[in-house]
Amino acid sequence: MKKNLYTIVAASILLCSSCSEDLLDKNPLDQISSTTFWKSKADLDMALTACYGILQNDMFSYGSPNWDVLTDNGYGQHNYWGSQAIVRGEISPSSGGYITDVYNNSYSAIARLNIFLKQLAEYGGNDVDAELKTAYEAEARFLRGFYYYQLYFCYGAVPLVTEPLTLENQVQPKASAEQILEQSLSDLDFAIGNLADVPYYENGGHAVKSSAEALKARVLLYAAYDESGTPDPEQLTGVKALVSSIIGAGYALDPAYENVFRDGSQDGNEEIIFSIKFLAPDNATPMDQWYGDWLVVSPLQNLVDAYECTDGLPWGVSPLTNPDDPKANRDPRLAKTIYFGHVAIEGNEHHPSNNAPTGYGVAKFLTPELMPYGYSTQSQQDWVMLRYGEILLMYAEAQNELSGPDASVYDAINQVRERAGMPPLDPGLSKEEMRQRIRQERRIELAFEGLRYYDLKRWRIAETVLNSVTDGILTYNFVERFYLWPIPQTEIDKSQGQLEQNPDYQ
Repeated sequence: MKKNLYTIVAASILLCSSCSEDLLDKNPLDQISSTTFWKSKADLDMALTACYGILQNDMFSYGSPNWDVLTDNGYGQHNYWGSQAIVRGEISPSSGGYITDVYNNSYSAIARLNIFLKQLAEYGGNDVDAELKTAYEAEARFLRGFYYYQLYFCYGAVPLVTEPLTLENQVQPKASAEQILEQSLSDLDFAIGNLADVPYYENGGHAVKSSAEALKARVLLYAAYDESGTPDPEQLTGVKALVSSIIGAGYALDPAYENVFRDGSQDGNEEIIFSIKFLAPDNATPMDQWYGDWLVVSPLQNLVDAYECTDGLPWGVSPLTNPDDPKANRDPRLAKTIYFGHVAIEGNEHHPSNNAPTGYGVAKFLTPELMPYGYSTQSQQDWVMLRYGEILLMYAEAQNELSGPDASVYDAINQVRERAGMPPLDPGLSKEEMRQRIRQERRIELAFEGLRYYDLKRWRIAETVLNSVTDGILTYNFVERFYLWPIPQTEIDKSQGQLEQNPDYQ
């Protein structure tokens, strides 16, 4: 049955309506519900569903393509989450948008998860045994691990909160960045040890062991690179072990790249390792409207030019280059990811009501059946957060950095290319050449999945790449201090001197 985890997602109102977005201004849920809730397994199931529902926040789900407008991949004409100021280098503690919202949304989610974990630990009903309580805890800690991962990579050192806050202790000092990373990894380790050891596509939308392994692998891979861009072999070894476990866990690339992202081909899809569920009409999104009509994200020429010709050579170098028809003889992922001027999918066409400032739009997540998109707010495609294609590329990256381009590295990256309809990489590449090919493949395969900004930052090449963009509508300005964002000034002001600003923003 489609998206059965979310058949009771309306229960999220029970938790979410009682929590403000402000970490320091939470109404304790146990005061509201102590006499009416947390009384049965059904209550716990509803609360856990509500915890999953937090993921439906647009910034971390269907709005994730907008993260790519902070990079050389796209332009955001509507300036969602203050993206244009970030691109121009106008980042300060008083910035709103991403700078404030990632912080507030993450702590709002953590607060709700901490309440769930506390109530779960105190629950004494006979209808929930110790094994089931542990499984519930593992799901909640998987989710909390995700939010601490976001905080770690955006801000570094932030408050570490693992219990519900009270009026007496609501102001918390910063923990070190290392402690925040450790908390994320600890939560994910607990999840790995206690979640169901079955493929995600067989578990009704609930996180499974491989979901936690995949997220931990991403966290370790992103944390592995130091300030010089040199990766830590120990962390890379951890990445390799985690993704190797997933590779043997029953997942596979969907033969059709587009199937991973479209409603109707996601349930039971063997490529999906974890997704954020949506279901019309009550839990629908405006995804098709945003990307198919409003052009919230406009791909840059820089990205379009990065798609190779079908012979594996760069566009402009390959003899297959056709300037009169730039879509001809190209990596098939180009047409499945980007539309030129207007949407044309499977015989259906839609001309966006908004202009296309770069001439391009994002086709990757669009539902052909919902055209025309102008008033389409009933999108229900899931947001795929973790998938097997990324796992193969994580393996290739970790193994290449550890041992160079051995046969297993070629096998992993060539599986991704073969599925796309592209030729295998040439043999005999050096470690450095393979590194560049892996980074290129990540850019193409994972375009608009919200990972490019973090990739450029972890590789410590953001200044070089972003400040070299010449085809963007905005002038890019990325400097060293932007590898971490400032703590929002509103949080500093409310902390009564306990919360220190990040050093480069004091």
